[in-house]
Amino acid sequence: MDASKRISEMKNFMEENHLKASIIINFENQYYLSGFKAITYSRPVVLVIEPERTNLIVPALEEVHAQSEAQADQLYVYYEHPEKSSRGISYLDHTKSILSKFAPGSKIGVEFHSLPVKVAYLIKDMGLELFDIGDKIAEMRYIKDSQEIALLQESGRLVSLALSESLKHTQPGMTEIELDSYGNQALFNETAKKHPNATLEFFVMSPSGLSRSIMPHVFSNTRQLEEKDIIIHSRQVGLNGYRAECERTLFVGEPTVEQKNAFQVALEAQLAALDVIKVGVRAKDVDDAARKVIRKAGLEEYAIHRTGHGIGIGLHEEPSLRFDNDLILQEGMVFSIEPGLYIPGVGGFRHSDTVILTKEGTKLITDYPKELKDLIF
Repeated sequence: MDASKRISEMKNFMEENHLKASIIINFENQYYLSGFKAITYSRPVVLVIEPERTNLIVPALEEVHAQSEAQADQLYVYYEHPEKSSRGISYLDHTKSILSKFAPGSKIGVEFHSLPVKVAYLIKDMGLELFDIGDKIAEMRYIKDSQEIALLQESGRLVSLALSESLKHTQPGMTEIELDSYGNQALFNETAKKHPNATLEFFVMSPSGLSRSIMPHVFSNTRQLEEKDIIIHSRQVGLNGYRAECERTLFVGEPTVEQKNAFQVALEAQLAALDVIKVGVRAKDVDDAARKVIRKAGLEEYAIHRTGHGIGIGLHEEPSLRFDNDLILQEGMVFSIEPGLYIPGVGGFRHSDTVILTKEGTKLITDYPKELKDLIF
């Protein structure tokens, strides 16, 4: 990943807004701007962009990792073993050292939604002024470049493969976790075969039954599938940091009439959103297209979340396809389209697919049948 253009854009923004430095704490934004991503952030990592250089503050156990992958001009390391403690034992020490060159009243860019209070107080105690850069970085991430899109397209293929492999093994008596495992193994095998030295992130959940399927976000567990069960099998796959999503609602045996009707409404709502979404439309219009279908069926009280969200580095990214978002959609934006219904005593119903907006039209990058006849096992 070449972060140089992104850093240049940030520096131009800083110059326009008279910022002496920008501090990035959000790990997704750090990856976007530096190419560095740790497994855990229990030891803080801080990216500090100045007009003349980019600094990365890391704990000692990430030093070699950062030297290998981070696109940063200067690496600052803090230690938690006594032999090197004289070089610094806290990320705050290095942060303060970098900022100490700036006069009181200088403006420092920070992400208001991610900034720890401890860091905010440090900056304020130095007499420096906080300026929000979070929206700027979010807007930069709206539009994916050609490298990002290539990764997303392959993630779309991989997530579709994994979903397909799990679904074809669906049967009564297996647990939700067992259902997930078939797709997981196919995903691991395919990625290892096609993408040497790649990193792979994945998320999967298969809430089943009347009570669990109406919870939109819940981990798979050891509940056994039963005859007449409803399941929402949901997956995300991230290849080298970029994610695509695919979800399907399925049944173990014949669904009830009420379930068939709700399934069809949810499907038609998703198809309506997929038909509307394109370059030049408003985000709210995509949400409205799905909700019109749901309102016509009298099920609007069960449609409790937005119709879709941006996707890329994060599981959920801006912009959101919400009823109150007037944003005009642009080429290069990528969305998960996923209107859902959650009806107590009947079940949860949600399909999700990932699309890329192009000048030529909307490109679907996930693929699995959507019709009820293909989703009864």
